[in-house]
Amino acid sequence: MIKPTYNLLMTDAEIRTIFSGKKITLMGLGLLGRGAGDAAFLAGAGAELIVTDMKTEAELAPSLERLKRFPNIVYHLGGHHLEDFENRDMIIRAPNAPLDSPFLAHARKNGIPIEMDASLFAKLSGAMIVGITGTRGKSTVTHFIYAIAQAAGKNPRIGGNERDTATLTLLPETQPDDLVILELDSWQLQGFMESKISPHISVWTNFMRDHMNYYKNDMDRYFEDKAAIARFQKPGDFFITRSDIKGKIETRFGPLAAKTILNPELPADWKVGIPGGHNRANAAFARAAARCLNVSDEVIRPAIESFAGLPGRLEFLGEKNGIEFYNDSNSTTPDAAIAAIAALAPKHKPIILIAGGSDKELQFESLAKEIAASVHAAVFFKGSATEKLTPLLPKDFSSKTVAHMPDAVTAALGFANPGSIILLSPAATSFGIFANEYDRGDQFRAIVQRLK
Repeated sequence: MIKPTYNLLMTDAEIRTIFSGKKITLMGLGLLGRGAGDAAFLAGAGAELIVTDMKTEAELAPSLERLKRFPNIVYHLGGHHLEDFENRDMIIRAPNAPLDSPFLAHARKNGIPIEMDASLFAKLSGAMIVGITGTRGKSTVTHFIYAIAQAAGKNPRIGGNERDTATLTLLPETQPDDLVILELDSWQLQGFMESKISPHISVWTNFMRDHMNYYKNDMDRYFEDKAAIARFQKPGDFFITRSDIKGKIETRFGPLAAKTILNPELPADWKVGIPGGHNRANAAFARAAARCLNVSDEVIRPAIESFAGLPGRLEFLGEKNGIEFYNDSNSTTPDAAIAAIAALAPKHKPIILIAGGSDKELQFESLAKEIAASVHAAVFFKGSATEKLTPLLPKDFSSKTVAHMPDAVTAALGFANPGSIILLSPAATSFGIFANEYDRGDQFRAIVQRLK
């Protein structure tokens, strides 16, 4: 069994002491870069590594290309095998491994520790951890805090649910008490719950219906995973959230030990450079976290006001032929799409929405009402979410259903005129059409950039 080493500077030699010769199974390689980064880190540290994934070798080709230099990796792809979850020193599991996975159950039966990269990093590094979760807004809050910490000269690092960022790879560059900012989804927080740890400063922005295909329509289990961000905090820690979330945690799990900061707001005269009331709320959460780090408003305010936003989150791509283009591809829930439409409505320009795709067992009635009230026309990607959404729209609403991004942009341009806005805000996943939400946004951005 690997024993965590606390509060040590993670030199290469110390990292090899922890991992070299250890039999580790990495469950889930994926295509976002995090799995490949963790695999490279573990193999480079001398682990005897098995990488297993439900995807095939062909599907995982980009990730496998990054790892071809490591002879100490064995691949079992296209499915998992029970023998890879026994006689091992550790399992490092992918965030979205099923709750009822028989392979993880087999590992537990055999007494094998199950870890996740972000929580394992938190245990090994001795860093000051700021963790951010929420159904919506966690990426933006994470990067708001990161920008503020940079402006304050705190030399922060960023990890967790970050594209192309493997959190374990931060170990060699992180000294005890360094500031590390982690975006944490509900799946990653399962690792914190298993380890019974929480970040030193925790932010929980909101709680809405999401991932019900994974949680099998059990909102209580979804809430339980999220609650790990605060449940194991200690006196002297800070928890920043909404009053209803705090109340629900304490009703279910008892009093919290951290100092709680509720319902933060920005001063009325502060500006936020990215549109939408939801982004003003995101900035307020970030300001509250920064104040817990003893950063003054004199540093916080210019960092917030100059923050330009993130790719795929209501990202302004520019104007072509009088038409504005916004990439909100990371909108994977109806609530997110509603927020994007509401953020652009004050422009008083016709909105052409590109939306739809695969359903996560979510509800689309409120989005349908928002589309009917505020959207001029829509283009939908084929999929189960579109099949639920389109019957809820008025019969005379202008729309078209397509199968690919080029067709979606062409159809949207057909509905648009100079002075229109074309908004990609899908409110759904699009597996079967795109690799993930990042691929979806990348395709949209590339097509817009090629427009004359």
